Amino acid sequence: MSIVKLIASINDRLTPAERRIAEAVLADPMLLTFGTVSALAKRVDTSNPTVVRFAAKLGFEGFGDLQQSARDEVSQRLTSPSQRVRHDESAEPMHSKIEDAVRSAFDALTFECLESMSGPIVSATNVWILSGETSTAGAITLASGLTMVRPNVHLIQEHSSARDLCGAQKGDVAVVFDFSRYRRNAIVIARALVDLGVDIVAITDGPFSPLSSLTKNRCELNIPAIGPFDSSVPAVIAAELLVAHVVAELRDEARDRIDRLEQFWQANDTFL
Repeated sequence: MSIVKLIASINDRLTPAERRIAEAVLADPMLLTFGTVSALAKRVDTSNPTVVRFAAKLGFEGFGDLQQSARDEVSQRLTSPSQRVRHDESAEPMHSKIEDAVRSAFDALTFECLESMSGPIVSATNVWILSGETSTAGAITLASGLTMVRPNVHLIQEHSSARDLCGAQKGDVAVVFDFSRYRRNAIVIARALVDLGVDIVAITDGPFSPLSSLTKNRCELNIPAIGPFDSSVPAVIAAELLVAHVVAELRDEARDRIDRLEQFWQANDTFL
C-alpha cells in the first residue's frame, strides 16, 4: 500500500501533531524522501519522538523504514523508457491502462478542481504554459484552446524559457504540466515564478510531485506507461476540460473572440 493510502487508512487515529506531519509530508514529499527526523519535526513544530511514532503508526519499524518506502515508491515511478522498452507488453494490457487512466482523469477533474484551476487563468494578465517533454501534448492542446478565447497566452519552449519569461510578474499565471520523472527546467522555473508572485496552476501526477507544494490549484492524474513512454491522453483530457471551463467563465468575452477569429478565417479563406 502506498504511503498516501496508509495515511488515509489511519487518518481518524492521528493526533493533532501527527496530522501536521501527514499534511506536511503530502504537501512536500521531499521532506520525507530526502529529509531527516529533526528537519521534519522542526517543520511542523513537534518533537523527534512524535515523528518516529508517526512512522510506527503507519506500520513501519522506524523513520528510516518509512523513508526507504517513500524512496522506493518514487523509484518505481521513475522507471526510465530504456528500462520499460525491455519489458514486453501486449496491446490488451495497454488498452486497459489507457481506459483506467481516462476514468481516473474524469474522477480527478471534478467541477471544483476545474474551477480552482480556471479561476487564475480567467483573471490573469498573462498566461504562461510550460511543460516537461512527455507532457508537451497537453501543453499544446491547452495553448491552442486558450489562444482562441483570451489574449496574452504564451506557450514556452524550454530552450528559450528564460528569455520568454523574463517579463512575468504578479498578476500572471503559469500553467505547468509535468509528470515523473519531472523535468528539471519545468520545476526550477515554476519555483522561480512563485518567487516573482506568479500564480501556479499545476497539472501533475500526485502529492510526490515537486509541483504539489507550489500550489493548491492543481489536478493529480494517473499517467500510465504505454510501451516505453508515458501516455499523453490524461494531460490532453485535462487541457480540453480546462479550456471548456475557462470558456464558460469568460462567456461573452470568449464568444466575441471566437467570432472575430472565425471572421478572420473566412476573410482569408483558411478552410477548404
